[in-house]
Amino acid sequence: MEKFPLIINGFSTKTSETFDVKNPSTGEIVGYAPKANLEQLDYAVKAANDAFKGWSDKPDADRAAACHAIGAALEENAEDLARLLTQEQGKPLNGMGSRFELGGASAWAHFTAELELPVEVLQDNNEGKVEMHRKPIGVVGSITPWNWPVMIAIWHIIPAIRAGNTVVVKPSPYTPLSTIRMVEIMNQILPAGVVNLIAGGDELGAAMSSHEGIGKIIFTGSCATGKKVMADASETLKRLTLELGGNDAGIVLPDVDPKQIAEGLFWGAFINGGQTCAALKRLYVHDDIYDEVCKELTAFAGNMKMGDGLDEENVLGPIQNKMQYDKVSGMVDDAIENGGRVLMGGKPNGVGNGKGYYYPITLIADVDHGVKLVDEEQFGPALPIIRYSDIDEVVERANDNPNGLGGSVWSNDIEAAKKIALKMECGTVWINKHGMIQPNAPFGGVKGSGIGVEFGEEGLKEYTNIQVVMS
Repeated sequence: MEKFPLIINGFSTKTSETFDVKNPSTGEIVGYAPKANLEQLDYAVKAANDAFKGWSDKPDADRAAACHAIGAALEENAEDLARLLTQEQGKPLNGMGSRFELGGASAWAHFTAELELPVEVLQDNNEGKVEMHRKPIGVVGSITPWNWPVMIAIWHIIPAIRAGNTVVVKPSPYTPLSTIRMVEIMNQILPAGVVNLIAGGDELGAAMSSHEGIGKIIFTGSCATGKKVMADASETLKRLTLELGGNDAGIVLPDVDPKQIAEGLFWGAFINGGQTCAALKRLYVHDDIYDEVCKELTAFAGNMKMGDGLDEENVLGPIQNKMQYDKVSGMVDDAIENGGRVLMGGKPNGVGNGKGYYYPITLIADVDHGVKLVDEEQFGPALPIIRYSDIDEVVERANDNPNGLGGSVWSNDIEAAKKIALKMECGTVWINKHGMIQPNAPFGGVKGSGIGVEFGEEGLKEYTNIQVVMS
């Protein structure tokens, strides 16, 4: 079984300790990940700092070309990376799985390569000239989650280096291997020290957040951990981008065709088995079409094949880890105990006991606020369906949550849907779809769902400091 290395200053670096990375479909070991110590973190930060001046001084066109080259290299290595990703994360190769993720990672790299932040002239008159320059921050610390490990690493790394920063990335200990392989590929393109990788437990993330040599932290993950990152970063006044949890609400208006929207609702909720921050987590359906929506969504979901991701026929895989499996199971049990009506799923169907963390697609009707499946983020393949009758009231209920990442409105009247969308307290609202992020649209949350945005020009600016020059 392969032992994977750290990547520091352009070299593969072995560690004295390793940890197992297991396939959530089978429980089998995929490989051994390196367990970095604090000295190796210091070494990685130093390498990034040493590389910063040379990288930030490079012509803008050279950095853009390097990002394009990384996008091309991801395409060339996509199948191998996708298979490794499926083995450690569990998602299928097909559907919106590992091949989809690698395609997205490459597309984001190419798009971001084309972004520019030219000097802005704020004033140019007889009183003088005022210019606003965007300058790289320095070393960026990237802490990535286990649900979309390759694509989210690209979301962190590519804009950082495009803006002239260098990077130390720490992947989740559940899914480090595909990120290690990807950073190895990057280091065939980039100068030594521009992108470094360490791996290990949560203590490394805490050390990165407080490290004096890191100027910015970007973190994608839970709200609870995001608060810890923010607290640790406060000692050194680091710049922060935090993309945290969501409990996205979808509001279905009574003018839709339930059969027509069933597919969009399903994938909005169950992309990556529901293990997506911007997935649909709460579905509010008008009383006039409630039963029909439940019927059509159940019928569509019944055709989805779940199983080992290396089987080309499957489009859904297991929950990635036992902690999350137990959380989803407990939230569904709570909903049922509090009167929820099971449309499908609701109990593990025998494949969750020693044969992978499979939890069946679960739809729970007739639930309301006050149950965990509605009030909290489930981050798994279970969706509560909530009945409503008054539009103004349902918007208030959708907003009655500490999170505010995404939301959606489903209607044949686009203008009416937009009016409702603007009343929703979240960073992004989709009309007749959910969770369809794209590289040219800023993405981030409000309230407890984070600080700052990613993607597009606004996202690239997050990796810079402003310097004003007056003459």
